[in-house]
Amino acid sequence: MKNISILGSTGSIGVNTLRVVGKFPERLQVVALAAGRNIQRLSQQIKEFQPQVVSVADDDAASKLSRVLKKRTGKSIPEILVGESGMTRVATHPDVDMVVSAAVGVVGLVPTFEAVRCGKAIALANKEVLVAAGELIFEQLKRGKTSLLPVDSEHCAIHQCLRSGRSQEVRRLILTASGGPFRSASVAAMRKASVRQALAHPTWRMGDRITIDSATLMNKGLEVIEARWLFELGADEIDVLIHPQSTIHSMVEFIDGSIIAQLSATDMRQPIQYALTYPERLNTNVRYFDFGQSTAFDFEKPDRKKFRCLALAYEALKSGSAATCALNAADEVAVQAFLHGSIALTDIPIVIEKTLNRISVTRLKSIEHCGEIDARSRSIARAMI
Repeated sequence: MKNISILGSTGSIGVNTLRVVGKFPERLQVVALAAGRNIQRLSQQIKEFQPQVVSVADDDAASKLSRVLKKRTGKSIPEILVGESGMTRVATHPDVDMVVSAAVGVVGLVPTFEAVRCGKAIALANKEVLVAAGELIFEQLKRGKTSLLPVDSEHCAIHQCLRSGRSQEVRRLILTASGGPFRSASVAAMRKASVRQALAHPTWRMGDRITIDSATLMNKGLEVIEARWLFELGADEIDVLIHPQSTIHSMVEFIDGSIIAQLSATDMRQPIQYALTYPERLNTNVRYFDFGQSTAFDFEKPDRKKFRCLALAYEALKSGSAATCALNAADEVAVQAFLHGSIALTDIPIVIEKTLNRISVTRLKSIEHCGEIDARSRSIARAMI
């Protein structure tokens, strides 16, 4: 039996993780859950999975959850915690074997870092953890000799492809991207894009920030940074290709010219199950890939002048860990400004670039230093907006 905790249990990854857990009750058990303010969904999860401990965003959310749970009869009420400290206790619970890190934003950074320090295995669905502090996380992973498995479909695909060869045989990684809603649009059209247009992703249904990041290709830039840490390769060994069909999730090219690709139906339960049950592959109830429904596999190189965010991610990766931390913070602020109508979609890379120009340090010294760079970068980005 593998005991798990979930950071971000009420989000899409958290919900799908619990669906996978529900399919394998003889193998997977929920010990602790952390959520934000979606009390209705969290209370339903508590009723079904009976965690020992839960954490919510603040005292107000905790009071609401307590009132909802007390209305139930015949069921024990879990310990209710709040804030970052509560999320950290969920991540480091002594009975937990694996932490699914799926909380949105840097809120999940410290709890995930502490889970690694405690020797917990990590199933990572939170890009910000490695983008903001990948160097620190992997230094800690190597000390503790624990494991980190990617849940993002692209990195899960790479992980599977790498099982076909040795690390010294890899020539490059190829991350695929749908191209988002503006793949064929002009820069002028992107400048005039509405929030509604930018949120109309052609393939995936995701949260607002990740959807806007997909529209600017920043999401793929963040994945390049993640891949650098996950697979210990340099920026020049990680490429991005636009693949509108989103059926090939990513590829690995080996030094003999062979390319191994991973295909599956677009269902996040597949990479989640892979991470939770690795190294085994278990029978699943997700959709199987149907070649009869796929008439083409198209590829094109992304235009880094048009999608400036992708270029900035590569530049930040080459500059050092402080730059990638600042990149993530400035992007989050700029995306929120766009969603609130304060700036245009094409202003997002401008805000990010100007923020990066104001950050002079290169390496992060500690997880606390990461928090300082994050806060300073957000302040700079807000001032510019």
